[in-house]
Amino acid sequence: MKSDTTRIDDYDLNLARRNTVGDALTRAAEKSPRKTAVIDGDRRVTYAQLEHDAEAIARGLLELPDAPEQGEPVAVIVANSYEFLPIYFAIAKAGRVVLPINYGLTADDIAWILDDAGASLVFVDDAMLPLVDAAVKLGTTIRTAVVRSSGTATIGSAETDGTSTQADASSAYQRRDLSELLATPVDEELRILIGSDDVVQCMYTSGTTGRPKGALVTHSSVVTGVMSNSMLLGEGWAQKPGITVVCLPLFHVTGLNTLAKPVLFMGGTLVIHHGFDPGAVLDAIEREHATSFVGLPMMWAALVAENSRQPRDLSSVDTAMYAMAQMPERVLAGMDEMMPHARKVLGSGQTEVVPATTFQRSEHRHGKNASWGVSSPTVRTRIMDPGGNLLPVGEVGEIVYRGPHVTAGYWNRPDANEEAFRHGWFHSGDIGYMDEEGVIWFTDRVKDIIKTGGENVSSMKVERILSDAPGVIECSVIGTEHARWGEAVTAVVLSDKVPSADEADPEVRQKAAEEVEAGILAYVRERLSGFEAPKRVEFIDALPKTSTGKIRKNLLRDLF
Repeated sequence: MKSDTTRIDDYDLNLARRNTVGDALTRAAEKSPRKTAVIDGDRRVTYAQLEHDAEAIARGLLELPDAPEQGEPVAVIVANSYEFLPIYFAIAKAGRVVLPINYGLTADDIAWILDDAGASLVFVDDAMLPLVDAAVKLGTTIRTAVVRSSGTATIGSAETDGTSTQADASSAYQRRDLSELLATPVDEELRILIGSDDVVQCMYTSGTTGRPKGALVTHSSVVTGVMSNSMLLGEGWAQKPGITVVCLPLFHVTGLNTLAKPVLFMGGTLVIHHGFDPGAVLDAIEREHATSFVGLPMMWAALVAENSRQPRDLSSVDTAMYAMAQMPERVLAGMDEMMPHARKVLGSGQTEVVPATTFQRSEHRHGKNASWGVSSPTVRTRIMDPGGNLLPVGEVGEIVYRGPHVTAGYWNRPDANEEAFRHGWFHSGDIGYMDEEGVIWFTDRVKDIIKTGGENVSSMKVERILSDAPGVIECSVIGTEHARWGEAVTAVVLSDKVPSADEADPEVRQKAAEEVEAGILAYVRERLSGFEAPKRVEFIDALPKTSTGKIRKNLLRDLF
């Protein structure tokens, strides 16, 4: 059966039934126009203002002489701030594709992403204009830069990768101030045909092993994933929208799709921080009576330490969520003491499948803490062998997904798409298994499995044990070349008991390292099988990471 809609105007039909990111904000604004949507420093912005600013920027964007065509990308190089949000929603409302860019990347990487995506319009902080100029100098074509005045930069004075901002680079494109677009009149409804399955954002993967890939997601995928998160995180985010402190970068899928949008679509309040300061975050939670916070394990460790030094009243928090890395038991214990009434929630996912795809249930908090939890009701999660066969309970294989969260594919990468969508499932590149309760146990990334003496060792499993060993602050486990075993399990550790190379002479550091290594190896050998236990420990002053907190194991392999 099919409805005869030939007598209906295309715009009318589209507006009446589409499922888009921009419309989700409009719904929230109509429901709670006077409620505070965003707190950014001393600014408190209502939903009505956020919606108005997004609509104004959208109209201003469409009036630009070099505005991209519908479906084309618009880059965003903007730090965590209120303005990031109306910029994002404006691009979505205008039917263009949002391209958030990690401003912690080098100018060369940013130039490569802009070229690969074909983006010629960029919204950018004034403090980050040197990155744009450096990218232009490298050959990138930018026609227009819409500049947000952050009040922290003198344009043209900064340096990026040793290259000063050049007048000829900045004159190669037109500059407009964001305030101009914000002043665009908002009158009648913006009538643009936007399909629910149109692409709304392109996020480039972290690229820890090579050039990143641009993962495309549709409006419907984002809205479904966001609403699923709101439902699964429960009363605090859905029935009684709460207050969430956000310090994870909004250019990243976790900060944007897992945190900011679920709060805004449900009528909650975002407290935005630029960067992570443990004291400032705890002060904000106490001052604003925040109900939730999401952080990386290293952030939670810093919060526990800071709160022990200066306790705050954190009784308002009902959801304490973490992701991206294993959480040491000592940190979880500290969280329990610091926020005794809050649920401790692990959420997992990836850029290509709008996170979160799995959540750990409260009943699994202790007995199955090392697991990812059960699959979201809007995503099918299974385990597959290399031949495309779905595996039964307990058997290890690749974690694969089906459902509306899944990416529309990689931009400009037919080879990667062919590989990713084999056998009618999206292939995550993660290895794991499912138990009898449907709980997913992540064991490692395909590329991080260590092959030693004919055995496969999960670096994640070893890291989970290693993280609680004496003297370990942070750790990573890699395979290093070994004449007999092929690869040797090697622990790379940041320790508070081993002085840095700048703090002590080599002999003192070496002696401390030997003592701590002996204690670590004794600890892990009691808890791991012989082939899993690290053969040696290497100490490092800082683990190399992406700007979103992922340890760059490829660099560690090069070092050791």
